[in-house]
Amino acid sequence: MGSVGAERFKELSPAGTPEGNVVMSFSFDSYQLEEDELQRGSQAKGILTFMEPVSEDPEPQDRYHGIYFAMLLAGVGFLLPYNSFITDVDYLHHKYPGTSIVFDMSLTYILVALVAVILNNALVELLSLHTRISVGYLFALGPLLFVSICDVWLELFTRRQAYAINLVAVGVVAFGCTVQQSSFYGYTGLLPKRYTQGVMTGESTAGVIISLSRIFTKLLLSDEKENTVIFFFISIGMELTCFILHLLVKRTHFVRYYTTCSRKGLPEPRGTGDHGTGYRVHHDVTAEDIRFENRPRGQPSSPRGSPGPEAELAGSGTYMRFDVPRPKIKRSWPSFRDMLLHRYVVSRLIWAYMLSIAMTYFITLCLFPGLESEIHNCTLGEWLPILIMAIFNLSDFVGKILAALPYDWRGTHLLVYSCIRVVFIPLFIMCVYPNGRPTFGHPAWPCIFSLLMGITNGYFGSVPMILAAGKVSPEQRELAGNTMTVSYMTGLTLGSAVAYFAYSLTSTSHSTCFYTETSNGSSTLGY
Repeated sequence: MGSVGAERFKELSPAGTPEGNVVMSFSFDSYQLEEDELQRGSQAKGILTFMEPVSEDPEPQDRYHGIYFAMLLAGVGFLLPYNSFITDVDYLHHKYPGTSIVFDMSLTYILVALVAVILNNALVELLSLHTRISVGYLFALGPLLFVSICDVWLELFTRRQAYAINLVAVGVVAFGCTVQQSSFYGYTGLLPKRYTQGVMTGESTAGVIISLSRIFTKLLLSDEKENTVIFFFISIGMELTCFILHLLVKRTHFVRYYTTCSRKGLPEPRGTGDHGTGYRVHHDVTAEDIRFENRPRGQPSSPRGSPGPEAELAGSGTYMRFDVPRPKIKRSWPSFRDMLLHRYVVSRLIWAYMLSIAMTYFITLCLFPGLESEIHNCTLGEWLPILIMAIFNLSDFVGKILAALPYDWRGTHLLVYSCIRVVFIPLFIMCVYPNGRPTFGHPAWPCIFSLLMGITNGYFGSVPMILAAGKVSPEQRELAGNTMTVSYMTGLTLGSAVAYFAYSLTSTSHSTCFYTETSNGSSTLGY
């Protein structure tokens, strides 16, 4: 009878039922409804069961490390414009003598960037990731083109107008680049950890490239106007290259695979078509019991290549299933309360990493680029601040490479080591104070301090960002990346405020040493 019944069940099909999309079957054995318990129970009883196979994409590989290189250039792209404005410190000091132009640019950038990162964090659920990144690139390229052509090359403005225009340009660049930066940290949070490290290494690479670009353009061309114009055009060309590369990389299978998997919390099967909501009915004839089961949300109704209803019926003989169209649900924006709740939940998990990265960049911005740009020497002249900045950028680059070394830091330990870096503040102040005869007057001292500060900044500025994404669920990683960037920008803002106080210690320190550069006929103050 069992064999005859089994044969009769195998003959059933959806076409043979009153409704074409309904499959009926009956079970003469009582067992659990859940699929995992069903499988274990059936193995013990010798009952053939049906388990819907999950078709998953094989994990894509980053061949030749092309995606990593693209993410490194992404890091270059969102810090290169600002570095272009502040690294030509010699040009700025000659064009705006006796002013706090570097400090003003730094503070303008930080204040606008803080607003931008908060706005980006608020809009992370409203605007698509790549839309925010693309808009950021356009905001970065526009001011670079305008200033390099209209101000540096054609000199269409008076000194006062040019001063204001440069600050406005830095503000626009700050908005665009910070939206890029915050979005990219959310972006790489969806990818494996090494790509976050790649972006942060790219930030340091931007400083290295810009420093070398300024050094070579200044060495090869004696005319200050010409070498500054070429310097800006090199920056524009690199920024445009980064933008084009981003447009290409976002379409790769590697990026689409990981972003899709992370946002859904699990790998998405290839070619699944979930067009309906499935229901199952378990009819236990022995116990005279009927139970209904909703198909888990997001589980495919009929994966491509999997057996259809007939095979399910023949394999298990336990379910009746029917599919109904899924109702269209209008997308609604999350409420303000929900958005705050999401951020609160994420912040509770990564608070130590947030404080660590904020403290790291707070200490750095107290000193760089403002105070370092004011360290002069009678022999080296304006070359000393350029050299100090280049050393910082190179050592920062090394520190971010070291951050790739596998070591699972605890958040509290990172916070302690980040706080220890506060020792750099008095050391650099003693490089410019007392006025005229600083405690560390030899140019080797600021170079050594800049080297150490750069390495520690690169390392402790990268590790918290890399580890934070692993402390939250995959669906929260983009938000975690954006939240970490808010902390990062908060540290930068507070550091810039302290830098203005430090500037008061150096504002009159240039009166003891004069030297003249015959190449441009202007006098520059040092000591």
